[in-house]
Amino acid sequence: MSTTDRKHRGEQAAPGHGGAAGATEPRPAASAYRARLLDPLALAAVPACMAATALLAPDQAALIMLAVVVLTLGLFFVGYEADRPGLRQIMPTVVLAALAAAGRILFAPIPDFKPVSAIAIIAGATLGRRNGFVVGSLAALTSNFFFGQGMWTPWQMYVWGLVGYLGGVLADAGAFSRADGSVRNGALIACGAASALVYAVVIDAYDIIGFMHPITVAGVIARLAAALPFDLTHAAATVLFLRVLYAPWMRRIDRVVRKYALRG
Repeated sequence: MSTTDRKHRGEQAAPGHGGAAGATEPRPAASAYRARLLDPLALAAVPACMAATALLAPDQAALIMLAVVVLTLGLFFVGYEADRPGLRQIMPTVVLAALAAAGRILFAPIPDFKPVSAIAIIAGATLGRRNGFVVGSLAALTSNFFFGQGMWTPWQMYVWGLVGYLGGVLADAGAFSRADGSVRNGALIACGAASALVYAVVIDAYDIIGFMHPITVAGVIARLAAALPFDLTHAAATVLFLRVLYAPWMRRIDRVVRKYALRG
């Protein structure tokens, strides 16, 4: 299956406040440890495996990489669940994931013109990097019940989750907002374009390393050239959706986050 075909097929928060919404309070030290150390290590395991697989060229390269990305997703979600987030914390994350999945389905007639990356970045910026990852991952998983599930699903879950996570990292560093609260549009545009590049690098590298035997310069160039129009469309869509959605959604979500202390 070519890169283009594969892409088409793919086409802490405060505790609850009593009642059904209540939850056991997360352990702050353990949560901070996972968020600052274990989560980045888990996410870095995938590119490390891809690099090792490219160098060693084992016969089952695609299967090995798939196993690592599935394990990474499992570890991340287990860590997220270990913090026992309350219903009030989970709901904004689930709503944004549903909006991202619905947007992907809505724009299905236009290949790779999707709002998923933009909404994952917004989720990371407003709810925190870990929730940004969850939004991107769940959007990929749920929307693929419409587009079709397959071995590409874990990869899309990982890379869209990674985009949301990195959006949270950049927001924490103050990349998107000035001191007066205004949006840094240049940084936002750069992030949107870069997120499409991250998506393209991971998906294309998986396709090349896992399914091109032997790997040749001419073959790599041909694969990348075939994917380029779709990657450019993805970049343009992400920038557009960020420019339209970021400021108004940030204001609305931030009010909820501040009211219930939801950022994690």
